[in-house]
Amino acid sequence: MSRLEEFKILKRTLFAGGAAFGTVGAYERIDGRARFAANPDDPADAKTFNIALAPRDADGRVRFAIDVFILQPVDPAGANGALLLEFPNRGNKRVLQFFNDAPGSNDPIAAADAGNGYLMRNGYTVVCAAWQGDVLRGDGRMFADLPVARDADGGPITARIRAEFITDATGTNYLPLSGKNGTRSMPAASLDTSKAEFRRRRYPWTDPEPIPADQWEFARLEGGRRTGIGDITGAEIGIVPSDGHIYLPAGFETGWIYELIYTARDPLVIDLGMVAIRDLVAHLRGGPGVANPVRASIARTYAWGRSQSGRTIRDFVHRGFNADVAGRKVFDGVLSHVAGGGRTAMTLFSNLVLAASRQYEDWLNPSDRFPFSYAVSTDHVTGVTDGILKDPATDPFVIHTQTASEYWYRRGSLVHTDTRGNDLPQPDNVRIYFWSSSQHWSAATYPLPPKGICTNYQNVVSTSSFFRAMLALMEGWVRDGKAPPPSRHPRRSDGTLVAHEAWRAQFPAIPGTALPAKPNLLPYVDYGPDFANGGPIAEPPVVSADKTYAVLVPAVDKDGNDRAGLRAPMVTAPLGSYTGWNLRIEGFGAGALHDFSGSYIPFADTPEERALRGDPRASVAERYASATAYQAAIRTAAEALARDGFLLQEDVERAAAAAANWYAPRHAVRLAGGR
Repeated sequence: MSRLEEFKILKRTLFAGGAAFGTVGAYERIDGRARFAANPDDPADAKTFNIALAPRDADGRVRFAIDVFILQPVDPAGANGALLLEFPNRGNKRVLQFFNDAPGSNDPIAAADAGNGYLMRNGYTVVCAAWQGDVLRGDGRMFADLPVARDADGGPITARIRAEFITDATGTNYLPLSGKNGTRSMPAASLDTSKAEFRRRRYPWTDPEPIPADQWEFARLEGGRRTGIGDITGAEIGIVPSDGHIYLPAGFETGWIYELIYTARDPLVIDLGMVAIRDLVAHLRGGPGVANPVRASIARTYAWGRSQSGRTIRDFVHRGFNADVAGRKVFDGVLSHVAGGGRTAMTLFSNLVLAASRQYEDWLNPSDRFPFSYAVSTDHVTGVTDGILKDPATDPFVIHTQTASEYWYRRGSLVHTDTRGNDLPQPDNVRIYFWSSSQHWSAATYPLPPKGICTNYQNVVSTSSFFRAMLALMEGWVRDGKAPPPSRHPRRSDGTLVAHEAWRAQFPAIPGTALPAKPNLLPYVDYGPDFANGGPIAEPPVVSADKTYAVLVPAVDKDGNDRAGLRAPMVTAPLGSYTGWNLRIEGFGAGALHDFSGSYIPFADTPEERALRGDPRASVAERYASATAYQAAIRTAAEALARDGFLLQEDVERAAAAAANWYAPRHAVRLAGGR
């Protein structure tokens, strides 16, 4: 039986300087370290991928540890009985940023880090717990100390793996093999470049261009800073052999996808991160054993994650980790945001920091594999029947939220269709809410909207208020038995979920606006016979272009804004077209979808400007007589969402206040005579 063996409190401090949050009072912050022991022979642990490859101690146990961060009321009487656990995204604490509109910080301690105080004012016990073993220490990230896998004789394990590198800035000539400075690289088993393959290609589907073995090295650079006076102590640079870096003297060029195929060694048993979360939460909600750092009695537990960690939550549930070692439910409810149709790949040699498969970047990342939906269905390609939810005894309530970007980049339609694209009814304990015309990332505060290497401005739709409403809906569901409103997402049955060709015919012909050639389509990919059981990906994986899954997108109105779903006030009362897609510019993969970016395409300010542009969309002045009229339209839209429970009353007021100056600088548009 796996168990939490020790919870060591490293630091206990008052949060926000001891400020009181409403009637709940002050909060404290705990930084701790949880240590676990797993038994590979126990059925509860035996399902963990590759646990048999983890070194055992004298007791036959596998030991590992994770960082834990807790915010809780100083007075347990102020707690509401609910624990909200964040699966950190790449080790970063973001729960306060998204639920409290706080600044992003991995060291939240000051009053400003509480943002609007929503979670504290409502008495939540907030926990962030490391699960991702390949995150390195640094920048305050949450760290999981997981063992290196070994073969039966205790020797190193090796496999042929793929690494991908894309740079959007010139001057880069060496990179960690992981692609990220904060991520553990899979060490190269040999520094002999002739035993590896290095190549580049323009797009994932175009033929590669080989880079000869004598034009690159397994190495990194050191130096470059002046340390004294004179030639010898000048700004020297040293080339240092490294099994964790790739060095390309000529530099990585923008507009190319670089691929390295090499033999790597020493993977981590990363699936133990799932065990750690399971056993930690079981303990915090009142399990026996070591002292519990949570003072209040916990009656309800919720998990939240976004993007990468939202996919992890889906995998956590699908693979049965929501049952603890005694068979009890771990999380009563889960909130998975912008996961699209994906899950994680907790397998040997997986690079968990890699973002999910997109049209241009990391296209072969095995993030999107059947089952895509919570409902049980049959994969028409393989004939396999499965669903994310299949154990009624321990399946949680689910609120799955996604933006327009997930339909274009992350195959989000498959969350609520079968693999052929037909509407798929979901279980009663699932709600799927589409946040219309918004993008994968939305900050509470926004500078002037950037373009970067995209053809359009970044999407600026504000959706932060939805997070608070979703949590309130979950609380009402679990605590009070009050089911949330029915799912709101596009459907084939009512014409709001369509094929790309139909979408293209609907989107307005805005002069100078290039449209996507297609969304991120999904062929069937065979990752090899060992992958499904936690083994490494076969290199190369086999892509079957003739075997595909349906990828559909939301239908749009005459402005190009999505018709279905939850329309944020800014979408109901728009100042432009807001899309889930954006395109790369010339020299950076021209024409391909860019990362997870959406677009903001402003309306003309006046009828005269609209006529000169030939823009078919009504101008701002034709829609709103004044700034006051615009603000009133925003308030009306917000109040409609609040009546259905999708916005809190406090956020109605915030939306109206933010719209007082046409949402500047978020929109960065100007109207002659006052804006």
